[in-house]
Amino acid sequence: MSRFFPHAAYAEDQPLAKTILTTHVLTRAFQASSLGGAGVGLSLLTLRRLNVLSPRISPLPAYLMILRSTGTGAVLALGILSVGLPIRMSGREAIEWQDRSWRLRGNKGQTELDDWTYAGMAAAAAAVASKVKGLGWRGAVGGIGAGSVVGILSYMGWRYGVKGGKFEEDDTP
Repeated sequence: MSRFFPHAAYAEDQPLAKTILTTHVLTRAFQASSLGGAGVGLSLLTLRRLNVLSPRISPLPAYLMILRSTGTGAVLALGILSVGLPIRMSGREAIEWQDRSWRLRGNKGQTELDDWTYAGMAAAAAAVASKVKGLGWRGAVGGIGAGSVVGILSYMGWRYGVKGGKFEEDDTP
């Protein structure tokens, strides 16, 4: 997201502030709720395997059950935050939108996280594209949500595992 939006020298000059902040909030909502939905799916699967839930309640294969709950969580959070963000930011001055967006655009870690997130989502979208009929819309959205979570985990492994949490400019005295 953020590499494709301009970054002004000063916050008060930041163009597309509402678009940048909205994109950021909805992306993070999608990711967080995908992770939560996957947790719900895994919990249901565990309860089913422990015979607490009858297998007849959810006869779906395990992967589809997890993907569907991931997709449901993602769509619910997108809906809630699509309404919640405008409510939270209502009555705010333009400079408040611009400042938040400007800080997001100026954050190297956030920019890199966005790159990994969208790469994970794109790879997952390509993977589920041929299986949409078998997955249904909830499974397809869940697959993309799972891809965003894989993107986050990959970013964390790269930035904090391989790179030690430092950016190249931080190494210079």
